[in-house]
Amino acid sequence: MQKILVIADAAETCCATPRGLELAAKFGIDVDVVAFAYTPLRALKLDVAKEAAVRKRLLAEREHSIQAEIDKYQRKGQKVRLKTVWEKNIDQWVIKRCNSGKYIGVIKSGSGTGSLVHTSIDWLLLRKCPIPVLLVAKKRWHRTKPVLVALDLGTTVKSKQTLNSKILGVSRTLAEALGVELKIISAIEIPTLLADLDLVDPIAYVKEEKDKMQPQITKLAAAHDVPEEAFHCKHGPTEKVIASYAANVRAQIVVMGTVARRGVKARLLGNTAERVLQHMKTDVLAIKP
Repeated sequence: MQKILVIADAAETCCATPRGLELAAKFGIDVDVVAFAYTPLRALKLDVAKEAAVRKRLLAEREHSIQAEIDKYQRKGQKVRLKTVWEKNIDQWVIKRCNSGKYIGVIKSGSGTGSLVHTSIDWLLLRKCPIPVLLVAKKRWHRTKPVLVALDLGTTVKSKQTLNSKILGVSRTLAEALGVELKIISAIEIPTLLADLDLVDPIAYVKEEKDKMQPQITKLAAAHDVPEEAFHCKHGPTEKVIASYAANVRAQIVVMGTVARRGVKARLLGNTAERVLQHMKTDVLAIKP
């Protein structure tokens, strides 16, 4: 039976554990919670036995605090297993674990940190984790309701159209499990160069792009039994359109696809999911092709 993998952070600030247990209960699946601990011990110049004792004590303290958090939020009859791990490279451990096929998704508190010189664990997981990653917002909107799915309805690339269908399928299942409405948003971006040079009429361009999207909307709506009225297209930069619409409807989860770039280009530009995270105040579920 597949499970959810929850990455627990500091007990007093962890929002992944309660959210993970809540979602797992909705789907009726088991949960593995992993709590990491690590600190360089070489500077203490301990012998092997003492170093092992210190490590064991730190892991025990970590296990005690996270288990208390689990006990607080665990539902009756829910199966939850806690594992504490001494590990510096959290992303590598998680990705290796997820390659086993045991898990349907990873849940982690979102940190929202990352720069040219430091790539956060969040971003590494978004780029490299083989299964869906849910980053839980620490400060969420009040009275959140719908599940919002962000699609690239303007794409003509077959692989991206397939990803659109996959994302919508996951989102519909999620909305049904949570008992909430499903809403769909797609952005229409006018190429900057054309806009700056006044080479395009914005109103006409947006209308033309909406007309081009209609066949995809009709196809996806029929395939996933979703009313076409649930689809909304807005003009503007993708990350701002998604974040603005999510705030307007007070979405509890935004579901979107993520296709990682590599090398320096990825560090300078990121991908859409990463840029959206910088504007978001809600949970973001990223799905790979």
